[in-house]
Amino acid sequence: MSERQTQIVKKRYDRYSRIYDLLQNPIEKNLFAKWRKELLRNLNGKILEVGVGTGKNFPYYRKDAKVVGIDLSPKMLEKAKIKQAELGNKNITLLEMDAENLKFKDNSFDCIVCTFVLCSVPDPIKVLKEMKRVCKKGGKIVMIEHMLSKYKIIALYEHIHNPITKRLFGFNVNRKTIDNIQKAGLKIDKATNLAIFDVFKRIEIINDK
Repeated sequence: MSERQTQIVKKRYDRYSRIYDLLQNPIEKNLFAKWRKELLRNLNGKILEVGVGTGKNFPYYRKDAKVVGIDLSPKMLEKAKIKQAELGNKNITLLEMDAENLKFKDNSFDCIVCTFVLCSVPDPIKVLKEMKRVCKKGGKIVMIEHMLSKYKIIALYEHIHNPITKRLFGFNVNRKTIDNIQKAGLKIDKATNLAIFDVFKRIEIINDK
């Protein structure tokens, strides 16, 4: 994708960072926090979190896990640094970086984490290919994402509302994430529906290269 589109996303989330946690707090408490805990509590080794945002996943990592968190938005990273300091977790390293162009060598991480990110990046297939590249052979890629439903009525609702969510908050609610994962050369080992039938999913991948 063009540098212009990347900069649009960056500026949008810089602005959004001021109210991001406040707006998401109700659904975070009632749904997302539980999902994050289940996804992350048993991960170990060297972990890359793509699109770390304000650090919502930080409380759920094991204290001995070595986590590198990257995000395009410096303002979101400022919030993440505050959260990291509050938790006192020194095993988290935060870097400003574009998920479409990861500055890591091949086979660098035991596990890649991605939660609610593929809906907002300009080129999700490119991000997925980068995740595959930097994940070790036999390593895990785990994610929680919302995506286009296979049910026509729900999908219609998503298509109608997508211009609104994209304009206001920078995320798409009608991305074909399962298809994008396959197009990136990754094979899904497990996909679990979490809410709204098949809209919210937990996805687990073993990277076979």
